[in-house]
Amino acid sequence: MPSWTDALRAHYRWIIVAAGGVLGCVAIGGLFSLPVFLRPIAQDAGWSTTGISAAMTLAFAALAVGSIAWGHLSDRVGPRSVVLAGALLLAAGLALSSLATSLLAFQLSFGAVVGFGAAAIFAPMMACVTGWFDTRRSLAVSLVSAGMGMAPMTMSPLAAWLVQGHGWRTSLQLIAALAVAIMVPVALLVRRPPALAPAASAAAPGATPEPATSVGKAMRSAPFLILVSTSFLSCATHSGPIFHTVSYAVTCGIPLMAAVSIYSLEGLAGLGGRLVFGLLGDRFGAARVLVLALLAQALVVLGYVFARELGSFYTVAALFGFTYAGVMPLFAVLARENFPLRMMGTVIGGITMASSLGMALGPVLGGLIYDTLSSYLWLFVGAFSLGIGAFLSALAFTRLPQRQAIGAAA
Repeated sequence: MPSWTDALRAHYRWIIVAAGGVLGCVAIGGLFSLPVFLRPIAQDAGWSTTGISAAMTLAFAALAVGSIAWGHLSDRVGPRSVVLAGALLLAAGLALSSLATSLLAFQLSFGAVVGFGAAAIFAPMMACVTGWFDTRRSLAVSLVSAGMGMAPMTMSPLAAWLVQGHGWRTSLQLIAALAVAIMVPVALLVRRPPALAPAASAAAPGATPEPATSVGKAMRSAPFLILVSTSFLSCATHSGPIFHTVSYAVTCGIPLMAAVSIYSLEGLAGLGGRLVFGLLGDRFGAARVLVLALLAQALVVLGYVFARELGSFYTVAALFGFTYAGVMPLFAVLARENFPLRMMGTVIGGITMASSLGMALGPVLGGLIYDTLSSYLWLFVGAFSLGIGAFLSALAFTRLPQRQAIGAAA
């Protein structure tokens, strides 16, 4: 009987990984359809680039609030109900956005509703996956993250194709319908990690009680605070360049579909980055690899300053996607190494909240920079400065006197 249970768990944990990747791909794809629709919306509705970009900033603010809220809820009720609710909410937000007749209505429906719905996917699924794996954890987390990274290669080209033939409103409605059709059945496959089976198992004879570590103590600890700081600065570094890649390329004279292909190449390179940095984290330690990846991200983002032709855009996009995407799985691995599984949704939700706030800066600041200066130069210079800050913050993590796990075995 134990061997049958172990075999079932060994096989089903990869279904959890696949489910996380698919859910993340559609959710992130729906959220990041806005960069593709940016110019079509501005031309059709007459709204400013800054105003439309502010919807993305609001979405990341909602993602920030929602991440810790959904993450904490998933610790209490399990991830399946949470991701199912998030899928329905995300689709509803996309549909409502397509009906908006004012900029404010669009900002609220896309920003608040879509952002809050997407928040129900990332932190709960990352926490769930870390609980299903005692070994090969970095690989599993990297694969889920890679699934999310598929969005620029799948959902973004789909959005670009739809908007050219149907307009942005109908395109949003079609993406909302696709989200329901894919995400709801996949969400039903999600299961709580066996180690977090209902409380009855904890009362089983011979069970070892968990360390009495409170969530408050964990969130006041140095490892958590430094991870939060690093996550915020890292995402602030790449959020503006990611969101404005398509618009920047178009201003350089590159056609829309070709500009979207640059964005898609970032996603393709990101798949490799997620897997490579995740495996390197297993071998050399996630903290060390994070430091090097963040330094590389800061240096590569400056390459966009010199990109003008499609070939140079492709080169920078490949390097940039590889580095910024490779960073993301390492945060979940470090969280699991330092904190108990029973609070993993809350901890990863807190880190995701910080990253979402960092992501919220780029879209609106990039829009303001372009509307004011008619150039994206200072967006990339500012991103480089933030990237150096992220590198120094991660370096501080490796310099902690004793990075003792806070009941991480729980």
